[in-house]
Formats: sequence, C-alpha cells, structure tokens
Amino acid sequence: MGVMIGGTYQTDDPAPGSADDGSYRRSASSIRQWIGTEGGAPEPDRYHLYAAWNCPWAHRALLARAVLGLQDVLTVSYAKPRRTADGWVFDSEGAFADPELGVLALHEVYARQSSAYTGRITVPVLWDRRTAQIVNNESAEIIRMLGRAFDPRKRLCPDPLVSQIDAWNTAIYPALNNGVYRAGFARTQAAYDGAVRDVFDMLDRLEAHLSVNKTLAGDVVTEADLRLFPTLARFDVAYHYAFKCNLRRLSDYPALWRYARALYAVPGVSETVDFEIYKQGYFSPSELRNPLGIIPAGPILDWSAPDDLTLELSG
Repeated sequence: MGVMIGGTYQTDDPAPGSADDGSYRRSASSIRQWIGTEGGAPEPDRYHLYAAWNCPWAHRALLARAVLGLQDVLTVSYAKPRRTADGWVFDSEGAFADPELGVLALHEVYARQSSAYTGRITVPVLWDRRTAQIVNNESAEIIRMLGRAFDPRKRLCPDPLVSQIDAWNTAIYPALNNGVYRAGFARTQAAYDGAVRDVFDMLDRLEAHLSVNKTLAGDVVTEADLRLFPTLARFDVAYHYAFKCNLRRLSDYPALWRYARALYAVPGVSETVDFEIYKQGYFSPSELRNPLGIIPAGPILDWSAPDDLTLELSG
C-alpha cells in the first residue's frame, strides 16, 4: 500500500506496519477534527463520505449513515473493491466513480489538504465541501460524530449507555477488530499465535455475553454493535480462511451467530454488506497470503434473520 509524504504520493511505503517481532502495527489516523467545534449542527449538503465496500473501518460509517437514515444528508463515493499501486482508486464513471471531486485515486483527495499531508491513504474520509478539506479520517470518531452531531436524538450513543459503549469499544478493537489483521499480517509464528488467541478469547467473551443479553449495551442497537458488526460480517467469508482465524467459524457460536443475523436484519444494514466484494478484496493477489489471487467459491451462509430475536435503535 502506498503512502503520502509531504503531500506527494509514493507507491512504496518506507515504513510498513510490521514490527521487529513480526507483529502487525496499524498506523494511527492523523486528521482528527470534529464537527460541531464551530458551533451549531452540521449544515445540510455540507459533508461527503469517501468509503470502500470491503473496508471494515469504512463499513462502520456506512452502517451509521444507513441505520440513522442520513442518506440524503451525507453523500458517498465508493472506491473500487481492489486497490492498485495508486491505493484506493475510482473509475471515471459508474458505481465506483467519484461524483464529488471527480478524482481517480483517493490520494488526490488527501493532496487537497491545506498542509502537506504525510500518512497512509485510508477510508473512511469525511470531506467538508465548504472548506474543501478533510475533517477526519478516523473511523471511530466519524461514527461517533454521525451518532451524535448528525442525530440530535443520539440513538447510537444514548447518554446513559456511553460508558458501556466505550468499554466494549476499548475491549473489542485490539482483540478482534484489529486482532484479525494482527493474525493475518503476522510475520512470525509467535505473533500469529498471540493474535489468534486474542481473537477467539474475545469471541468466547461475546458469546457468553450475548447468551444472556440482546446487544452489547442495554437492549438496543448502539455504536458498539455497529463497530463490531463489520468484523462479524467478514469473519466466515474472509478472516476464517484468508487470515487463518480458523479455530472456529462465527456460525459455530450459537448466540453470536443469532445476534449477527439479527443485526443484519436491522433496516438499512444489509444494504451496506456485499460478501462477494469482501472475497474479492481479501483474496486479491498477495505475495504472502494469496500469490495466485484465486477467489474461493464458498462458504454458503444463510444470513436470514432468526425467528426469536429482533433488534432496533433506541427512541
């Protein structure tokens, strides 16, 4: 994956995310402004989202946009499923074109920052039309802004549940959301073993919690559930195989599988999911993980909603 240094895009990253012990280190997002710091609610037609179907971090933002009904407030450009030497790229027209700025690569958006940007070229990106600048490229903060600044009812982050939501987010991210990447990108056996242990310890913990609870926090769908769901949606079709997280499948956990399918049935959620695109992305040609770039046919999974569980937002 390429990187931008001093405002110039370079196809070769001089500092890849592998530590000396072979473990994977994810680079921190660096554009971290917040909507609302100028006072007032977000202006209509002011913001645009850059996303990619197969990126789990972008999926968080797409989920919040969908379940909160922000489609008319927040427009989206979708990058092509497979990256190239230019990173996330767009077609000149069609479903994977950029109707906002007409760029052919996401690094062209980053190049428009007023200061010379240095860092990774990632999605999601929250773009401000009025200032012609990126507001934020950290998915955790974008979904929090959408759940609070864009929704006055705070349905994804009800005040009484914020501490529970934050606790789950803090626990799930390193062990599971990023844990599957630590396993898939590990360069040593020890790094892989530690990452896989963390992944399945967290899945076991979630199974125990969801055996007696409808959702992660309270009995309603919150930000914590939407941050977890992208990992669950990709687990059996991608992480289990491509990232060697294969002790068990998501579908081997009765409560967790039931919960994941109930989330999938929440209005708007299924429209943000594309299992075939996930396979195209995770099984794209990789010298280390999939040198021939062959995409597997399966697995065949039934994501139909369970008969005994219905989930909804608060309010």
